[in-house]
Amino acid sequence: MNGAARKSDGTLWVWGLNSVGELGTNNMVARSSPVQVPGTTWVEVAGGEAHLLARKSDGTLWSWGYNNRGRLGDNTIINRSSPIQIPGTSWTQVSAGCAHSLARKSDGTLWTWGYNFGPYGGFGKLGDGTIINRSSPTQIPGTAWVDVAASLQQTVARKSDGTLWAWGLNNEGQLGTNDTVTRSSPVQVPGTGWIRSGKGSLAIKSNN
Repeated sequence: MNGAARKSDGTLWVWGLNSVGELGTNNMVARSSPVQVPGTTWVEVAGGEAHLLARKSDGTLWSWGYNNRGRLGDNTIINRSSPIQIPGTSWTQVSAGCAHSLARKSDGTLWTWGYNFGPYGGFGKLGDGTIINRSSPTQIPGTAWVDVAASLQQTVARKSDGTLWAWGLNNEGQLGTNDTVTRSSPVQVPGTGWIRSGKGSLAIKSNN
C-alpha cells in the first residue's frame, strides 16, 4: 500500500510501496517518507490498488502504477512509473476503486475504465452495461452526475436532482436497492435528498 497527499502549493507527495511504479516517481524504489511527484497544480488525487490518479487545475487527468486490465485509462495495459495523461479534458472529479477508475467531466458526464470482469470477479462495476474490461474512458449512461465514489466491487454516484445510483456486486445487498441482484448499469437507490456519495455504498442525505 502507499499514501498520497497534496500541499497548498499544488505539489503532490507520495510514499510507501513502489513495486510497479505506483508512486509515480519514475522508478520502483519504495519510500518511507514523502517524495514529490513531478508536476505542479495538482488539485485532486485518488488511490486504488497499486495505482493512482490525479487531476490538475487545467482539467487534465493523469494516472500511473499498475495497469492490469486497463485501470490507468491510457488505452494500454502497460504499467507506468510516471504520470501519463488520460485522454480527454475538463475533468472535475476522480475516484479509484480496487482495480477500476471513474471520473466526471464539467458537462455532467461520468466515465469509467478498468476491471469489469475476470477470474476474480468484476461484476459489472464499471456501470457501462457490460462486463467488458476497458482500458480507456467509457461513458456511463445518464447525465447530470455531480459526485462519484468507488469501492472494491461497487460504485455509487449522485445526480444534480438529489437521486443516488449504484452498480456492481450486490450479493449481500451492498447497493442498497432492496434486492441482491448484481448490476452492470446504474440503478436508483430508494429515497431522495441525497447530498453526497460516499466510499462504497455509504451516502449522506440532507435530512440527517
